[in-house]
Amino acid sequence: MPIRTEPITVNIGPQHPSTHGVFRMRVTFDGEMIIDVEPIFGYLHRGSEKLAEERTYTQVITLTDRLDYVSSMSNNLSYVLAVEKLSGIVPPERAMYLRVIVAELQRIVSHLVATGFFLNDVGALATPLMYCFREREKILDMFEMLCGARITLSFMRVGGIFQDAPSEFWEALTDFLEYMPGYIDEYERLITGNEILLSRTKDIGVLSSEQAINSSISGPILRASGVKWDLRKADPYDVYDRMEFEIPVGTVGDNYDRYLIRIAEMRESLKILQQCVNQIPDGPIRADTANLIRPPVGDAYGHVEGPKGELGFYLVSDGGISPYRCKIRSSSLINLTALKDMLVDTKLADMIVTFGSVDINMGEVDR
Repeated sequence: MPIRTEPITVNIGPQHPSTHGVFRMRVTFDGEMIIDVEPIFGYLHRGSEKLAEERTYTQVITLTDRLDYVSSMSNNLSYVLAVEKLSGIVPPERAMYLRVIVAELQRIVSHLVATGFFLNDVGALATPLMYCFREREKILDMFEMLCGARITLSFMRVGGIFQDAPSEFWEALTDFLEYMPGYIDEYERLITGNEILLSRTKDIGVLSSEQAINSSISGPILRASGVKWDLRKADPYDVYDRMEFEIPVGTVGDNYDRYLIRIAEMRESLKILQQCVNQIPDGPIRADTANLIRPPVGDAYGHVEGPKGELGFYLVSDGGISPYRCKIRSSSLINLTALKDMLVDTKLADMIVTFGSVDINMGEVDR
């Protein structure tokens, strides 16, 4: 005889560790099955966009580091591209190559963190995360060689970069390119065919290509749903038009595909890094710009293919030394809009895994 139940609404977060920060989900269950989800955020609101309007164009760079502190280089790059477009500034060739190098290293860092914490959410406590952090630390060491910082880097400048790479950076990068493919192979041997991972991720949290496009999803989640879209190919910036690499795409759009896409993208990033090392010319690393940049009156939108998706800055200039308006197109926020589509008709335990596969950073969501 079936037991009659009635829906119950449960608050999950913002204190719950599986909500990856100050994020709250109001979830309605029928038994264990999810029938409705309401994402709630705003607890971390920093006012980054309004703060940017009170700082000089160069000072704003430090604010972009804090948006997604796992992707600081990519955040820097998106912002300075917007200012350069607004100002008509073209960075030197060497600076553009170094920007691509650090952006791809940052992509690997972000995907390592996403993979490690995703597996933690699946139930593989600590070990895979520590394996991923092992390689992440090597990249953070390289960032420290470049600018003296490891997380909030502020490395980019309008018209180029902060400073040239020292000789020890190139030695560390050469070593990294040699051993990193073997470590990715190691992840795959341990994880990709694991029967527990397969049972917890295959055909769960499915997001169709139509749903992803209609929700304006971007990044690995979009490509996992079978949509071959990457701004590095669709709208190349810096020297990406000189790079040869593939755009990995999934077939199902489930949690497993999202994991596989990030693994494949790390391999493609290594290809791009090797090409940059082979091609980078000598020369200056910054254009000759004024200390206080005053773009002409107008507006511009600059965007990059960040590790989590499209990150864009829309800037309006009134001719002054600060942006008149600054608006951020944050991939973590936009990607959350499809969370309900992924969670309804799955179970409580699936919810934690699916949410982990989205890979958000709350600093970028609440801005």
